[in-house]
Amino acid sequence: MTVVGLVPAGGRATRLGPLPCSKEIYPVGWDTAAGGPRPKVAGHYLLERLRIGGAAHAYVVVGNGKWDIPAYFADGALVDLPLSYLVVTDSPSTPHTIDVAYPFLGNALVAFGFPDVLFEPSDAFGQLLRRQRETSAAVVVGVFPSDQPEQADAVQIDADSKVRRVVIKQPGTTLRDVWLIAVWSPEFTEFLHRFLAGGPDPSGDELYVGHVLQAAIDAGIPVESVRFPGGRYVDIGTPESLRLLAAGEDRGAPS
Repeated sequence: MTVVGLVPAGGRATRLGPLPCSKEIYPVGWDTAAGGPRPKVAGHYLLERLRIGGAAHAYVVVGNGKWDIPAYFADGALVDLPLSYLVVTDSPSTPHTIDVAYPFLGNALVAFGFPDVLFEPSDAFGQLLRRQRETSAAVVVGVFPSDQPEQADAVQIDADSKVRRVVIKQPGTTLRDVWLIAVWSPEFTEFLHRFLAGGPDPSGDELYVGHVLQAAIDAGIPVESVRFPGGRYVDIGTPESLRLLAAGEDRGAPS
């Protein structure tokens, strides 16, 4: 199957306050590969890792008005990955944002990540794709150790690397692994689309991709994992992480 990257960029970064640009193109490092150094923006890391992992193309779903993202990345030559842009207006959640790409995904394998999360190893998507091809799982998630699992989607994994439970931003959780990236088959693309077609969550809570993953598990759809015990990540969607990166103090930041 063709591997297609899928990048949600519809959020307004309200936690960060006023920014001079979309957070996806906020400079957070340096690129020395192309005759640099030149500033390297947040979303560059994810697009670079999608290419390394084997994506042939990527869809970036941008919020209405976030035209600085396509203006910066253009056709993708900067990251050596062909890019197309889809537009979403007033999306209520990340799942709704990525579902905008549903008519374009067809039978592709989807490689998904968050453009405000920087992570290593750089070949993580390649390892997820190998696991998916070995197991034919509908979803394979990349799992990283975390010292702040209550701020993300923590996961419970069994001895066979299957995901049994997704715990979303739960204070006091005893789980210490979080999922950050995923690869999924057309089966999950269809499941997510049908899940959203069922209407809003009656609880009124914000919907996360983790909710859809848990619903898939509950429906008997296999969700596998690849754990990166030596992996590291930084979520620049929080003011503290962005401050540390800007000051050059976050020594855990991927390169």
